[in-house]
Amino acid sequence: MAPFPSLKARRLLKVLESEPLCYRVVRQAGSHRTLEASGRPKLTFAFHDRTTIAPGLVRQILVRRVGLAESEALKLL
Repeated sequence: MAPFPSLKARRLLKVLESEPLCYRVVRQAGSHRTLEASGRPKLTFAFHDRTTIAPGLVRQILVRRVGLAESEALKLL
């Protein structure tokens, strides 16, 4: 299986907000955003837009926190 890439925070946020995840920002204080999506766990996204997120953390957010299978998560990237 291909490894997860590192992503800019802005790009990962776009992935979370687009289909099929459909997260939306419901609250923001500085760089801390609270994201919610129907039928998915609430997320706190605490990154500045230009921050590079390491591959392991990209995987952790999409697989552990959102609950996607690794193959599903990789397809979204």
